Amino acid sequence: MANLQDILYKVSIRSFIGPRERVIDHLQTDSRLAGPGTLFIALKGTHTDGHQYIPAVVAAGAIAIVCEQLPESVREGITYIQVEDSAASAGIIAHNFNGQPSEKLKLVGVTGTNGKTTIATLLYNLFTALGYKCGLLSTVQNHVGDRIVPATHTTPDALHLNALLKQMVDEGCTHAFMETSSHAIHQHRVAGLRYTGGIFSNITQDHLDYHKTFEEYIRVKKSFFDSLPSDAFAISNADDKRGAVMLQNTNAKKYFYSLRTMAEFKGRILENNLTGLVMTINDQEVHFRLIGEFNAYNLLAVYGAAICLGEAKNEILRCLSTLNGAEGRFDYVVSPKEKIIGIVDYAHTPDALINVLATIQKLRKGHEKIITVMGAGGDRDKTKRPLMGAAAAEYSDKVIITSDNPRSEDPEQIIRDVEAGLNTAAKRKYISITDRKEAIRTAINLAGPEDILLIAGKGHEKYQEIKGVKHPFDDKQVLLEFFELLDK
Repeated sequence: MANLQDILYKVSIRSFIGPRERVIDHLQTDSRLAGPGTLFIALKGTHTDGHQYIPAVVAAGAIAIVCEQLPESVREGITYIQVEDSAASAGIIAHNFNGQPSEKLKLVGVTGTNGKTTIATLLYNLFTALGYKCGLLSTVQNHVGDRIVPATHTTPDALHLNALLKQMVDEGCTHAFMETSSHAIHQHRVAGLRYTGGIFSNITQDHLDYHKTFEEYIRVKKSFFDSLPSDAFAISNADDKRGAVMLQNTNAKKYFYSLRTMAEFKGRILENNLTGLVMTINDQEVHFRLIGEFNAYNLLAVYGAAICLGEAKNEILRCLSTLNGAEGRFDYVVSPKEKIIGIVDYAHTPDALINVLATIQKLRKGHEKIITVMGAGGDRDKTKRPLMGAAAAEYSDKVIITSDNPRSEDPEQIIRDVEAGLNTAAKRKYISITDRKEAIRTAINLAGPEDILLIAGKGHEKYQEIKGVKHPFDDKQVLLEFFELLDK
């Protein structure tokens, strides 16, 4: 419950019709959920335009409407607020309605193509281990302290996001770590939030179905750092060729991390195997449980953020050395008898697939085969499909192309799109099996002792989405079940 005038603070208003003194009980962007005491925000979505539902929400009892275009007829006694941008206004209004929660805790946003979930999760686990009560907003799950709140998007919509941040504040959280996707930035879901810091991991091709061009994808990511306040920190990957560009126009204090060049947070890998990473961070040698060069970068980003948040170097490294990564990120199991290594990873972009396979190549002790099971999601960037097929074939001894989350698309057509990236040599070492469970079973049957299987694309997901229906499916669980049968 909040006063209308208070929740419009900082909103860019073009015109105002109707009573100004009102008490708002609820905010809503979904017309079906609007009722008495509601302020309804009409958003222009990709599929529907909320403006067309204004008469319906007024009839349902909504008392105030935020919109970009006023309806042809306005009803007496209803307040209409015409704004420049409904989506940006929604973020600001939601932030005000919930008592500006991001200003009452230390909020750190993590953006980039790969590594967002691992970095955000490691930060949450690190600061929890350091004794703080923390919040986490991630692809895998959201946390309010120890309480788990299921995640449906990388970044929730503005209303749910601010409600979650308010819960964190109400329950005593001092820090919150948040994956900040390019969709969320572009759709103003994070408008109105005050960040203590931002982290850039890397940028490679993804989401071109949404952003249309790679340049636009970069611009959107960069806009997150452009908007950071001067008392915030901005940390970027110096080894990514766009790492410096990301911080070009930020007012925040700039820091870089690197494995290859001079930086405030400098790392060097000494050992990388299935027992973890041994590396130096700013000349201090530490053993970490995480595996692979990509995780060395993630650890540097987390270390840098913790230093910027005022924590002591030795305590940060001590706690970090005890932590595991995020679920479904280089998540591996070994079959008891045959010692086949099965790795489940969320890699769903060409670059992520190359990173995880390059790591697996380095873990090989001898002539173990690498067998990769992979596919591509439906209703998403089609241009990356052949690139993913090419990446899998280049770094694997055998590739099984299968169904990922086909969503509304024909899984067979998606497989053909992936196959289009295979050259003549690659075509000799792949097969396609549409049924994902059967593909995993076949991979295990093809494997010999100590061979390495990569099941890529779905990671932590517990479902497979086909024609709008989410069917229960867990790559790691399927792998474990087949390993059990294999060793009987």
